[in-house]
Amino acid sequence: MVWFEKNNAISKSFEFENYSQSIDFINSVAVLAEKENHHPDILIEYCKVTITLSTHDVGGITAKDYNLAKLIDHIKVL
Repeated sequence: MVWFEKNNAISKSFEFENYSQSIDFINSVAVLAEKENHHPDILIEYCKVTITLSTHDVGGITAKDYNLAKLIDHIKVL
């Protein structure tokens, strides 16, 4: 899956086998977001999680967004 650019943001959906895996993934994203001091919008739809990244203070996509996206792509959920 790839990140899609739309409306000055990048987003990607991740699908999981169950709700618990979705929440584990979100918790891992939260840890990364705090570490990077860059916080995504997160939409939870049971087994599907959509992450949207944008640097709000500049009104668009920056290296911070691509950096966090790359880190998120490496999250492993059991």
